[in-house]
Amino acid sequence: MDNADLKKVARELRRDIMTATHAAKSGHPGGSLSATEILTYLYFEEMRIDPADPLKPERDRFVLSKGHCAPGLYSALAERGYFPKEELKTLRHLGSQLQGHPNMRDTPGVDMSTGSLGQGISVAVGMALAAKLWGDSYRVYALLGDGELEEGQVWEAAMLAGNHGLDNLCLIVDNNRLQIDGTIEEVNSAEPIGDKFKAFHIHVIDVPDGSDFDQLRAAFGEARVTKGAPSCIVAHTTKGKGVSFMENQVGWHGKAPGDEQYEQAMAELAKEA
Repeated sequence: MDNADLKKVARELRRDIMTATHAAKSGHPGGSLSATEILTYLYFEEMRIDPADPLKPERDRFVLSKGHCAPGLYSALAERGYFPKEELKTLRHLGSQLQGHPNMRDTPGVDMSTGSLGQGISVAVGMALAAKLWGDSYRVYALLGDGELEEGQVWEAAMLAGNHGLDNLCLIVDNNRLQIDGTIEEVNSAEPIGDKFKAFHIHVIDVPDGSDFDQLRAAFGEARVTKGAPSCIVAHTTKGKGVSFMENQVGWHGKAPGDEQYEQAMAELAKEA
């Protein structure tokens, strides 16, 4: 896809995120919106996947380590054809396959059940190590939040990945600088993020604008050709990106839009077309 087409997909993902969280009357729109371009690029350009065969052995794997941003992942999966878009309106409903956090047993395209922060990256490292041991060619991608980096388990996983030279592993940090209770600086900053990953023998790629497809294309391309070490893309993003009243507002970490807010958001996203 060219950038124009990717931007159209990203806009649809944002509309889907708003629709799903509004219908659920709960969920996490802020961090889903900040990662929209990252998810768009992964699912429509970067990863080797087949929606018609979600469990294809040679597929690339994706782990949403910041599992609370499931509305973003579900929107990408729906747009990519893993299930009908209409199902997004069942988010967090009883009996729905789209629960508040990803469930690999219920949702086509979900490679790992996540939600407890820090555990997703650990599983991603295990997947990448297994591929190396078994001679499989798939790559593993894991998306983390910057607040999630406060979990000690993240750095244990990073240590193992670096020491085993897992160059089939690509980590992405959604560095929107906000978490549930405030800014990462106010709560417990992991900065300098890049230097910490470098200390664990991980190749770090800084992306100044994580919503710019040219920058994302260059970063994922660099990660793909890096040998002998895992890669970590630190993508600087904006929480609530694309919806004016949500941008850089910590209160939208885990709050769904009401009726009027939903209409305003959808109108703004329609104007982008």
